[in-house]
Amino acid sequence: MKRVVLLGTFDTKGAEYAYIAEQITARGLEVILVDMGIYEPQAVTPTIDRNAVAAASGFDSRVLAAKGDRGAAVTAMAQGATVVLRDLYEDGRFDAVFALGGGGGTSMAAHAMRELPVGIPKLILTTIAAGDTKPIIGASDIMLMQAIVDPVGLNRVTCRMFTSAAAALAGMATSDVAEQPSDRPLIAATMFGVTTPCVDAARKRLEAAGFEVLVFHATGTGGATMEKLVRQRAFAGVLDITLTELADELVGGILSAGPERLEAASDTRTPQVVTLGALDMVNFGPRDTVPERFKDRVFYQHNEIVTLMRTTAEECAELGKVIARKLNAAEEGVSLFIPTLGTSMISVQGQPFYDPAADAALIDAVKQDIQDHVEVVEMDAALNDEVFAHQMADRLIAYCS
Repeated sequence: MKRVVLLGTFDTKGAEYAYIAEQITARGLEVILVDMGIYEPQAVTPTIDRNAVAAASGFDSRVLAAKGDRGAAVTAMAQGATVVLRDLYEDGRFDAVFALGGGGGTSMAAHAMRELPVGIPKLILTTIAAGDTKPIIGASDIMLMQAIVDPVGLNRVTCRMFTSAAAALAGMATSDVAEQPSDRPLIAATMFGVTTPCVDAARKRLEAAGFEVLVFHATGTGGATMEKLVRQRAFAGVLDITLTELADELVGGILSAGPERLEAASDTRTPQVVTLGALDMVNFGPRDTVPERFKDRVFYQHNEIVTLMRTTAEECAELGKVIARKLNAAEEGVSLFIPTLGTSMISVQGQPFYDPAADAALIDAVKQDIQDHVEVVEMDAALNDEVFAHQMADRLIAYCS
């Protein structure tokens, strides 16, 4: 029988979880109730109670309740739930995990879910799914379902939400993925809309040579997830075509993958071929969300929810230094490919981000600081030219063969 873990604060939302548990069991699944509350549960009997959850992180739920410090309790119970959930997973005791909540319940459940491997269904019904979800999801595959009303009480709206969530969770838990057996080495690649032709051409070249390519969208979460998996030694090699997350980290855009981006391959000695894709841009949301300090910059409206800002020569020079420093940390198996005619679709001649001075600042800075053990291949081509993509793919094939 398939099993589903429900992570909840049963002292405040016991009735809601009881309803969801009933919906899940009606679909033929077993429910494991893990209590993250610190007071007496309501309407449900936990499978793993609050005392066990608190003890898993070295706390006593009675002491937490007596202190009345909500922040401390949330932190302690989130840590305990993480340990409990990890142990359940390692014992093979569940097939999916679910939680509901506002800010507190969501943060506690997400803290635990983020430690699970990619591929285990993780669903949170939350009132904050429409906000900045990066702190919730992190480098994981947590799915968020927007709760249009607070998931408190049983009424015509919440019952519909709870039933839909239960049905979705049951479907995910019982769906066996028809995986195609493959012993092909895995390659990680990074892509953005403005670097897609390059990635597609390189991916086809790698697949023809017997590799399997996982493409990560360089949206902050994508780059962070790739870095996490590289550190887990999931890949034979990395084709890092799109580095726009570094520009966001430097300048203050919304798609930063954190200060450790572009470091995992060097740290783990994973072969890597890197280029300067999409460093011509910093990413923001709708135009009216761009900070006022950037009002005089060059912008391109990618669509109604994405505004791109051209990096300056000064920013590009700093990015060149950052990239050189990070690649210098690799002891072997690292190549940097430099396209002299544009680093994205919109920075080539005739396009809105065409800026030869900024591109030159980037290239000069990275070349000046790069060390001799890093292979540098400079080509009179644009990043999205097929010949450029093929050269990068061929170099990575040579590293990984």
